[in-house]
This record gives sequence, C-alpha cells and structure tokens, in this order.
Amino acid sequence: RVTPPPRVLIIAGSDSGGGAGIQADIKTVTMLGGFAMTAITAITAQNTLGVHDVLPLPLEIVRAQFDAVVADLGVDAVKIGMLGTAGLVRAVGDCLRALPPGIPVILDPVMVATSGDALNEAGTGEALLGLAGPASLVTPNVPELKALTQTAVTDEESMASAAMELARRFGCPVLAKGGHLPGDEMIDLLVGPEGVARRWSAPRIASRNTHGTGCTLASAVATGLGRGQSMVEAIEQARGFVRTAILAAPGFGAGHGPMAHHAAASGEMNLNQVTLPARDYEVSVAFYRTLGLAQIVDSPGRYARFECPGGATLSIHVEEGTKAGDAIICLESSDLDAWVASLQAAGVAFETLPVDQRWGWREARLRDPAGNRLCLYRAGEYRRFPPWRLPAE
Repeated sequence: RVTPPPRVLIIAGSDSGGGAGIQADIKTVTMLGGFAMTAITAITAQNTLGVHDVLPLPLEIVRAQFDAVVADLGVDAVKIGMLGTAGLVRAVGDCLRALPPGIPVILDPVMVATSGDALNEAGTGEALLGLAGPASLVTPNVPELKALTQTAVTDEESMASAAMELARRFGCPVLAKGGHLPGDEMIDLLVGPEGVARRWSAPRIASRNTHGTGCTLASAVATGLGRGQSMVEAIEQARGFVRTAILAAPGFGAGHGPMAHHAAASGEMNLNQVTLPARDYEVSVAFYRTLGLAQIVDSPGRYARFECPGGATLSIHVEEGTKAGDAIICLESSDLDAWVASLQAAGVAFETLPVDQRWGWREARLRDPAGNRLCLYRAGEYRRFPPWRLPAE
C-alpha cells in the first residue's frame, strides 16, 4: 500500500515572479513528496528587483479557502507566510484554533521581502504575537527577530538572546536564521524558552539567488513534520534543501534571483548514483559525454562524475582489481545512521558501517544476495555541489 503524502496547507501571499510566497511553497512541498494546498492571502506584483504592488484579499475569501480545504481534504501540517494585516492575523488565528490538536503549525513571520520592500501594514508584527498557542515553530530571520523583539541583533549571542525571548512569548521553539549576520559561516539556532537546543553552521554560499529562502525553509520544515519527522530532522532536511536549491539556481532576473526548487533532491531515500568501473579514463569520459551527460567532477585518469538532466549522477572509477560488472549502486539518505541501524535490526549484514570519507560523504557498504555491491550514503550538497565541481560549460 502506498503511503499517502503529507498534506500541507499553506497560508501565504502570491509572488508573481515565482521565487517566493505561494509559488515557492508549492514547489518545495511537491519536491519533498508532500501534497500542497493553499489559502492565498494577497496578490503581489513583484520580480527579482522588488515588490511593485500588493493587493490583500478579503478576510472572508481567505477564511473560505481555509475552511474548504480542512473540511474536505484534511491537513497534516500548516505553513504560514505573508499575512499582511493585523485583521488577517487575527482571522487566521481563529481558523488555526479550530483545527484538531496536534497538527504542526510553522509560522514564518514574513515582514520584509528579500529586496527590502515591506510586506505588512503597521501593527501586523505586534498582532503576530497573538498566534502564540497555535504555532509549533517560528522561523524569523535577523530583521524579523529585531522587529518582533525590539532588540538589537548583531551577532550569534544577541540572536540567541532575542530568539529565547521570542520563544517565551510564543510558547514554542524558534528557529533563528542567521543569514543576515556578518561572517563566512551561516549559523542557525533552534531556541526554546530556556536557551539554545541545537546549533547549525555551514559555509556561506556566495550567491545573489536567495529570493524565497525563508518561504522555502518553512515549507520544507512543515512537510517534514507533516510526514512525522522530529523537529530536528525536519529542520536538517529543510536546510539541506535550501542550500542545494541556491547552488543550482538558474540565475534568472537582474536582482535577487530565484532558487532551483526543481533541482533540489528530496531528503528521502533515493537512488542517486551508480559508480561504474573503467579501464581507459579518457575513452570512458568521451563516451558518457557523447551520451549527453554533463561532467561535473574530473580527477584525471582516475575518477569522473556526470550529472543527468533529472539530477541523478553516474561516476566512473579507474581502480586496480575491478572488472566489468563491478558496479556500485549508491542509495542516498539524509539520515544514514538511523537507516543502517534499522537494517541491522532486520538482519542485514554490512561490510563496513557508516564512516566519514575525505570527499565529504558518509558511507556504509554491503552486498545484496547476488553479491552486487551497494553503497548507502549521506552527502547533502556535496553529492552534486562539492567544492571541486567543474564550472558549467
């Protein structure tokens, strides 16, 4: 029996440029294997350069969308983005309190677009605090954290302090996103009323294509929670999804460009790579290039990786002792160790248990009943975007 996808109801505004808002939310939920439903709060005229106009929708229409979805389709998680007015915040709060208990609600307190344009009327920020209770997680960036707490946020310590204050007000965890802080590291903090529960750090990606990062992250977290993941698991999957989507961005527009949601792999288990033995490196590289695969890694004479249009990769490896038929099937999971532990409990034997490799992957090796080699791995963005990736041709 096929497991049904998590049903994610998105309450947010429409972005005509497709990079953020409802458009980014739907792409994210779909790519992560969820079923996206919407209650649109506003129509915006915007592109990568900014927001040119905003038309808030009547409260009755927003409420009617919400009621229609809940009554017929059901909901496993809710993601809230742009609300725009204090009246709409209160109306959405009433809707959320009518939901059955236990449904996770992710609140992305959208106040300013990536371009710097304001998206809320005066008083909306204060009204957001009225969503304390329904919210399961609040995901502010630094400017939003400043606005909601009326405190200065200039470094990791002050971000943690402001997030802790906000967590007390909402009575739920806060994911404080540190992308606006200076430095080469991107630091995100999961903070509860008592302090920091989890810290994530990753190298900053030098890119102008960051339109919709907040919307995307919150929708990805909602999808994970709707599927039954823990809060930490859902956040880790969401962070990886956002980073991959930035790295694969198409470069559209003259301003803050959209990301490539379509190119960001799901955090679920996937068949993502096959590694084939090769005898003649140059001949094999020429062959797979002729087939139409794009070479993305080149270690002359030894190893090459190619990317298929759908995102899966194929590698060739010149290695002493291997012969035709010694292919390695690579299966990727965002939670490798838990996957391996569950397989061991089911009686599956491994040749090597999970170990970190110098090329950035964490791998475990085993063979199937016929002796075929399998590699279970976790690579994150290093699967397709290692530091040594070849530039696009």
